[in-house]
Amino acid sequence: MTDFLSDTSARVYAAGHRGMVGSAIVRALEGAGFLSILTRSSSTKLDLRDQAAVNAFFAETQPGYSFSPPPGSAASSQTTPTRPIPSTTATIWSGRT
Repeated sequence: MTDFLSDTSARVYAAGHRGMVGSAIVRALEGAGFLSILTRSSSTKLDLRDQAAVNAFFAETQPGYSFSPPPGSAASSQTTPTRPIPSTTATIWSGRT
């Protein structure tokens, strides 16, 4: 298996790229030299709850790696002292073998 950080030519999908965690992931990927970072904006939105749409997106774009912050990982209007911000660790899927 190729070392992820040395595989900077790989296509990488970053979900939630406009959020606090997702944008930090994109900045880290750019800083590491990744050249093909796939994102989806409001005009090309990908509903991650729609399995068929996700399957079609991955079949079409064939990313080698995918980063998806957990839902609610950034501060929101529902975050209070009694309801802290959840863990912000990113989930990583690798399509490389």
